[in-house]
Amino acid sequence: MFRNPRSSIRVDAGTHTPRRSCGIHGALVTLATTLTLLNIDGSAQTRHYPLVSTAGLRLVNATAEPATLNGKKGLRVTEKLPAQTSQSPEAQRTTGTALVVVEGTEFTNGVIEAEIAGAPAPGAPETARGFVGIAFRVQNDLGAFEQFYLRPTNGRADDQERRNHAVQYSSYPDWLFFRTRKETPSKYEAYVDLVPDVWTKVRIVVRDAHARLYVHDQEQPTLIVNDLKMGGQAKGAIALLPGPNSIAYFRNVTITPAPGGDAR
Repeated sequence: MFRNPRSSIRVDAGTHTPRRSCGIHGALVTLATTLTLLNIDGSAQTRHYPLVSTAGLRLVNATAEPATLNGKKGLRVTEKLPAQTSQSPEAQRTTGTALVVVEGTEFTNGVIEAEIAGAPAPGAPETARGFVGIAFRVQNDLGAFEQFYLRPTNGRADDQERRNHAVQYSSYPDWLFFRTRKETPSKYEAYVDLVPDVWTKVRIVVRDAHARLYVHDQEQPTLIVNDLKMGGQAKGAIALLPGPNSIAYFRNVTITPAPGGDAR
């Protein structure tokens, strides 16, 4: 069983300087319980990436530049690929061909936190949703990875079915949204309130073949996955995930690996 993890001490990557944030006794108790459940101890060093520049990032079919959104600094990321116009779900790249890999990360189990935002690009087709997400266990050849992503324009759509597709789990390349939606409707998607171009806190908790996605600092997960398609022993890098016909923003990525999933 997972609990919502909250870290009260962070270390900036490259500086090893602790940074304390305000907390209360209850939050500390929750943190201790979560770390115990995930087998995370003092040897699992938290790394923080402010993402105010592209230093330490590998861009794959993507462009990235420092930007300010709603008064907060981060990175603006877009796909460096031809715009899509197809209306067929099977032909739509919602994710998977553009990545911004955080260099030097190797993640198996632990916690990934970030602030992300997304919106359709100017002139985007109706199918654009402002896709933005996080990929993990990214293989060296980029041929496979797990991913959670948001569809910000679905959050307040005047259509309940679209709202139910506000967040998504999928696994590249074999288990993309159109397959899981057809074979196991609603199992890997869920509703959460989202607004385009608004910073949204996400937290991904991974243990073996299980993962939980928390949104907006909520105590309960928005989406629960108990059968990660790459299995429980896969490991790989962490990457920022833009989507087609969308403009994505990222800031304050924090990685707390469990032993055996070091983010060096």
